Amino acid sequence: MTATILVTGGAGYIGSHACLALLQAGYAVVAIDNLCNSHARALERVRQLAGRDLHFVQGDIRDAAALGRLFADHPIAAVMHFAGLKAVGESCKKPLLYYDNNVLGTISLLQAMERAAVKRLIFSSSATVYGFPERMPIDEEAPLAAYNPYGRTKQMIEQMLGDLCLPTAQDGWQVALLRYFNPVGAHESGMIGEDPGGIPNNLLPYVTQVAAGRREWLPVFGNDYPTADGTGVRDYIHVLDLVDGHLKALQKLETLPEGEGFCRAWNLGTGQGYSVLEMVRTFEQVNGVAVPYRIMPRRDGDVASCWADASRAKTELGWVAKRDLATMLADSWRWQHNNPDGYR
Repeated sequence: MTATILVTGGAGYIGSHACLALLQAGYAVVAIDNLCNSHARALERVRQLAGRDLHFVQGDIRDAAALGRLFADHPIAAVMHFAGLKAVGESCKKPLLYYDNNVLGTISLLQAMERAAVKRLIFSSSATVYGFPERMPIDEEAPLAAYNPYGRTKQMIEQMLGDLCLPTAQDGWQVALLRYFNPVGAHESGMIGEDPGGIPNNLLPYVTQVAAGRREWLPVFGNDYPTADGTGVRDYIHVLDLVDGHLKALQKLETLPEGEGFCRAWNLGTGQGYSVLEMVRTFEQVNGVAVPYRIMPRRDGDVASCWADASRAKTELGWVAKRDLATMLADSWRWQHNNPDGYR
């Protein structure tokens, strides 16, 4: 029997790529999304690319009645949980919004799962749970010390999920915590990709919008960090490698005896850091498009360098990131070039 996977935030950037990967791997997919920062058209394109259908529910995971109907109508075997707000700057301005949406939304989802006796969850966490790292690369044993409301919501949810899996708690929960570094890129078809609302919060969407002429120049926040060229260094991972990590985590959970409690964190990154200016120059070289930029003051809360030790995922999940930086940047540009206004 084909297993059915619920994907929360399924119309979003990573969620839509995960829906496609699940369909291509033979799973049945149910997606729920409130479309606050995503587009139903992404799932139309997922159906085209997969040559298979999925079931889409437009709804909010904080709506207990909607979740109840969803679990009653579909034989959900496991949940991939992407739904959540993700802009660090916005979280500092509107912390209650983030705690309500991310933390209370997850509690609502977990309660619905418990009522339906669905106990397998792959959670979309973040490297922001590590805060200001004491050493590089960052492994999963590094202290958790999120320093902004967005990161704290992820850390709180991780703590909740860990408590669900304690031997003293009701047994049976099996949870994978996937700590992302910086997802970039798009499907190689150029049909689905990242389409942020408003001004992009992340580097690559901003770069591609400048390259496409939607924005005049790229702000580079700080050029006086202790790095090779003074700009911040990050670990960028292709979104297709990222969703492959989700499938590997799902397959790991599927091997566990039913009713055996389990909670484990894995970093998903390449282990290679690139500075902002390296990203800009490589993008220009790979795609033959100019990206004018201006140096701006540092942003509060930005760390100088951050990259992953992903060896645990390699050892325990058999997962490694396969796509190189040139592929990430070419796929990002193909998506933007083919869809100058995103899904609109």
